[in-house]
Amino acid sequence: MFEDFVDERIDVGEVELRVRHAGDGPPLLLIHGHPRTAATWHRVAPPLVERGFTVVCPDMRGYGASDAAPVRPDHAQQSKRTVAQDLLRLMRSLGHPTFAVAGHDRGCYVAFRLALDHPHAVSRLVVMDGVPISEALARCDATFAHDWYHWFFFAQPDKPERAILADPDAWYTSDPQAMGEANYQEFHAAIHDPATVRAMLEDYRAGLGLDREHEEADRRAGHAVQCPTLLLWSTRDDLERLYGDPLAIWSPWAPRLRGLPIDSGHHMAEENPAAVINALHYFLT
Repeated sequence: MFEDFVDERIDVGEVELRVRHAGDGPPLLLIHGHPRTAATWHRVAPPLVERGFTVVCPDMRGYGASDAAPVRPDHAQQSKRTVAQDLLRLMRSLGHPTFAVAGHDRGCYVAFRLALDHPHAVSRLVVMDGVPISEALARCDATFAHDWYHWFFFAQPDKPERAILADPDAWYTSDPQAMGEANYQEFHAAIHDPATVRAMLEDYRAGLGLDREHEEADRRAGHAVQCPTLLLWSTRDDLERLYGDPLAIWSPWAPRLRGLPIDSGHHMAEENPAAVINALHYFLT
């Protein structure tokens, strides 16, 4: 994976992040989701470098090989605002004061927060397979509670860690062949690391508390994403089933919005990388 990419650790203040990066064109930050690492982009990142981009693929704090910060009572150490600040510092340290950003799953919330908090830095935003956390919670119904029960289970203290670590492979079922063997090995190591599992759960705990509060404060203040925004969603996942038209939910948050469905299951960068590459290339150029 990631042939010819630099693979290093960079200190961003409270934590060090593992990051892989390559290229010499316009910078693009790719943010993975739960419970993946940056290796989820292994079929997307090298072709984007070949198409002329500088591509930066970090493991978010607490995920993969990046450091986890000490847990705080309000879970602020894993809030999207804190993680976004890490990634802003990372991009600056690599010499990219402005950049495009794409985030998938939990990473889309970090990308969204980056664009809201740092509009001077984010030139274009891509959100993949998600709607804002506050919007998902405001629309929570029996279907959401049944299918996405893990949002609420993960928010409980201690028990989720015990349940997952009792048999991580049963909890996080995945196909090594579909993922790619090296990508699977990184994912497999992460889900068997108790510190990583706790940090990934802290992501959800922050989501129901501080992240929701931050979004609701933005909505009251009339804040929205200023840059052009692209929504990609998987046609064989559940975004349309839960929300009908996900573009309608994103429109008030991102007035310069366009959208594109991807013929894929949830992990679109692994399952249909060609469509993701083409969508990103077209939007970013």
